[in-house]
Amino acid sequence: MSTTPVNHYRNVPEIFATLQTVHGAIDEHGLDRMLHHLVQLRASQLNACAYCVKMHTREARDDGETNERLDRLAVWDHVSDFSPKEKAALAWTEALTQLDRRTDYGTLRADLRAHFSDTEISALTATVAMINLWNRIQVSTH
Repeated sequence: MSTTPVNHYRNVPEIFATLQTVHGAIDEHGLDRMLHHLVQLRASQLNACAYCVKMHTREARDDGETNERLDRLAVWDHVSDFSPKEKAALAWTEALTQLDRRTDYGTLRADLRAHFSDTEISALTATVAMINLWNRIQVSTH
């Protein structure tokens, strides 16, 4: 049996075409671009998706994110480089990426609500869900 990666994009192109449209819908809800990059990059780091880490790091830099903050994203909760709003979003990202039954989602939501509307929280949640989906698809080709 062959161990070569499956070309998902070729095999089910209609699924991937549909998935691509989700990002435009999420973007319509005004999630800050820098936050968007941080969330996608952090989830990609946690999921060990080298392709996505490289892509999202480049995109973040292209949109003006600093190397210093990107260098410290892996330790965001131990440094002062990130705002309380960004830290709330990154905590949410980690909770939804590394599922743990002991996570207190209520406390995380309360922290999010100090910085985001419910619509923004929903857009953030969709962003986290989509990057986790893309990471898993990409990792399946390793």
